Amino acid sequence: MLKVDISNVWGDLSLSDMLAAEPEVFSAHKTLAEGRGEGSDFLGWLNLPTFEQTEELRRIQRAAKQIRADSDIFVVIGIGGSYLGPRAAIELVKGQNHNLKDADPQIFFAGNNLSTRAWQELCELLEGKDFSINIISKSGTTTEPAIATRALRWMLERKYGAEKAKKRIYVTTDPANGALRRMAQDEGYESFVIPPDVGGRYSVLTAVGLLPMAVAGISPMDVMLGAARAKKELDLRSFENPAWQYATMRNLLYRRKKSIELLCCYEPRFRYFAGWWQQLFGESEGKDGKGIFPATAEFTADLHSLGQMIQQGERNIFETVLRFSPPQKKTLIDGDWKNLDGLNYLEGKSLDFVEEQAFLGTLSAHVDGGVPVIILQADDIDADTLGELFYFFELSCGISAYMLGVNPFNQPGVEFYKKNMFQLLGKPGY
Repeated sequence: MLKVDISNVWGDLSLSDMLAAEPEVFSAHKTLAEGRGEGSDFLGWLNLPTFEQTEELRRIQRAAKQIRADSDIFVVIGIGGSYLGPRAAIELVKGQNHNLKDADPQIFFAGNNLSTRAWQELCELLEGKDFSINIISKSGTTTEPAIATRALRWMLERKYGAEKAKKRIYVTTDPANGALRRMAQDEGYESFVIPPDVGGRYSVLTAVGLLPMAVAGISPMDVMLGAARAKKELDLRSFENPAWQYATMRNLLYRRKKSIELLCCYEPRFRYFAGWWQQLFGESEGKDGKGIFPATAEFTADLHSLGQMIQQGERNIFETVLRFSPPQKKTLIDGDWKNLDGLNYLEGKSLDFVEEQAFLGTLSAHVDGGVPVIILQADDIDADTLGELFYFFELSCGISAYMLGVNPFNQPGVEFYKKNMFQLLGKPGY
């Protein structure tokens, strides 16, 4: 189970500060669990985790088996949570270079930008390859994925013919409403459900995330079991609950002018998970003139770019560092008889050992420099841990946002740029 170490925040906070916040965090958790707060019609994610194999999970696994059998490439079309959740999961578990491995289909993402260069590169990658697509959208009318959908449907129909192309198009959308649901019904595409009471950034434990994961060779049932275990273990109303500790500390630090949270990890494959976390907390808390700015960093690489700012810049930052248990297989550092690089003092040491000392040294430097650090300790990276992390952060975010006094489940500010863009593009009605 995920553990939270808050011993490195006591320079800015005290135990009495935390204990004084107990009624507040209790109320926030109660409001969330009982569905009494703003946005309570979007709480379906709370009960997604399951210990049982559902029919939807079986359908996901059957579809993934078919895609893995007939496709060299699987293109996931989506933006926001429809993009960040699947990519976060796949890169964390399978690695950043998963597309260079031969065992699984290559997985690419489209519809998350308006870049001509990115689109042309994807077209080149698809040339001469068998491919299938997964369109993920509640509405089907969001500009970026809708443009990619139109183009990729045409490419499939040109390559395979209209009828065979239909067997390579998978839709994940609202169960009853929206343009994409109508498209799926009219064309006969196999479709999966985004529950109406689950918002996009909380949807990774639906088919939104689970189908791409399954195509990548990640067991969706193992992910769900990890999430279900987290749901059970985090159903505590005390500071023994790691979600309580995390949500409380970040709010108390925010009230002490620590307005930027830097989520850090020493695993390069965590980069897109950090992006998913950034959307989750940014869209949930950044409203009404409030909110901790969610930033991310990859250590040790970013210590050579952001390290100076973290160490001696404005004291408005706190860090959350996610640590994974080291892998069982060790990599040892060899000796060199010339020792021109001066590294023989590390001979026989494991790379994990060196990384641990880098973490400890950085932790000490940043805390001494006035940066409070929350440490999250997770197990080794696998599907079970993945499910646990997704649920932990979703629950923590809901509690934290209610402590902040905002609705965790709307995002009214996102619509402003769209209205301006539609007006400039000449969309009817704008």
